[in-house]
Amino acid sequence: MSATRAEIAVVAVAELFRGDGEIVASPMGLIPQLGAKLARLTFEPDLLMSDGEAYLVTPDGVVEGWQPFRKVLDTIVPHGRRHVVMGANQVDRHGNQNISAIGDHAHPKKQLLGVRGAPGNTVNHRTSYWVPRHSPRVFVDAVDVVSGVGYDNAAKAGPSAEKYHDVHRVVTNLGVFGFGTPGHSMRAVSLHPGVTRDEVAAATSFEIDFSGAGTSREPTAEELRLIRDVLDPKNFRDKEVPA
Repeated sequence: MSATRAEIAVVAVAELFRGDGEIVASPMGLIPQLGAKLARLTFEPDLLMSDGEAYLVTPDGVVEGWQPFRKVLDTIVPHGRRHVVMGANQVDRHGNQNISAIGDHAHPKKQLLGVRGAPGNTVNHRTSYWVPRHSPRVFVDAVDVVSGVGYDNAAKAGPSAEKYHDVHRVVTNLGVFGFGTPGHSMRAVSLHPGVTRDEVAAATSFEIDFSGAGTSREPTAEELRLIRDVLDPKNFRDKEVPA
């Protein structure tokens, strides 16, 4: 295999944005940023890249628009015109995500970021997650604190919460996972080359549906050139996802 596991992950994140068109991409973290930039440079040229604060930027950082926070809340967030790729300290079978605390919320064993913008993201527009190390500590039966809203909790909240709720994919160092089952429980969409079902099952605290799972695609020669020579010439990606 000519591509590293990190490069497979970058392409898998890029594929999250396929078909999104002219929407705001908010990728958080190195691999999500590389994936979004790769999508913009190849099959999604109309994607609007955010610097995470106030500007729309090109993949090489040139400012091409101003996006004040109030305008984002007024015109983008409530209308599903955004695709966020966030991290997750915990994620469960229905796509609930935790970035707030580990353990009992009243007396946590470990304090994390807090819920941040996760609740609003997950009930207003498409949200995906990036997990660099797929393990039973992350893929838990039930999250300790619901930060990002999963399918079961969105259903409990009613139609207003479900209108734009769209937890799309979870990309990890092992594969790509979605929620396309009748009960919106986690299903393997693809496993990265060389990864086995037993390996994923051992790294997950709940049962995953593997029916129909394929193999994550490898980057094309042009995508490899862009990743290696343009987007990440210092090879930071392999520090996040070792070969």
